[in-house]
Amino acid sequence: MTQNHYTGEVKLVLFDVDGVLTDGGLYLGSEGEMFKKFNVRDGLAVSLLRCHGILCGVLSGKSSSALDYRVQQLRFDVAVTGRLDKREAYCKIKQDLGLSDSQIAFVGDDVVDLPLAGMVGRFFAPSDAHALVLAKADHVTTARGGGGVAREVAEYILIEAGISIEQAYQPLMDGWSELRVVQ
Repeated sequence: MTQNHYTGEVKLVLFDVDGVLTDGGLYLGSEGEMFKKFNVRDGLAVSLLRCHGILCGVLSGKSSSALDYRVQQLRFDVAVTGRLDKREAYCKIKQDLGLSDSQIAFVGDDVVDLPLAGMVGRFFAPSDAHALVLAKADHVTTARGGGGVAREVAEYILIEAGISIEQAYQPLMDGWSELRVVQ
């Protein structure tokens, strides 16, 4: 399998879920939240980051069984859900992994994500994020929430570190089965 040596500063990418990995819509039934619509491009983004040695996680204000299933399916390295106080959860994640703020990127879309904007090394937002979030973002994706935001962020981080788009995907293409890639 081809190995690309990622030498960038980002060692962990944390994603908010609703409005980032999903379009923010809630599918409710009489038993509560029933479904979440995820984008397969974002599933592949997790594998892309991980094959370059970058950890991935979710830090979400909501929790649901659909989210728990997706977290398990994609084998996220970190998963904190049901926490509106993201600052406290972020500090614990950072401490547990022994990382500095500059080594962590966060992707958020709404005002509950704003406390992390001044803490993380890189703060990303989807193009349809709240205006206050867009104003604080280091980078705004062209994708809207649920439309491949994680994929765009993954590619951006790798390209920014000097890895071409072809080099970025080569480990995945060389080792689909060994990497247990999930979309």
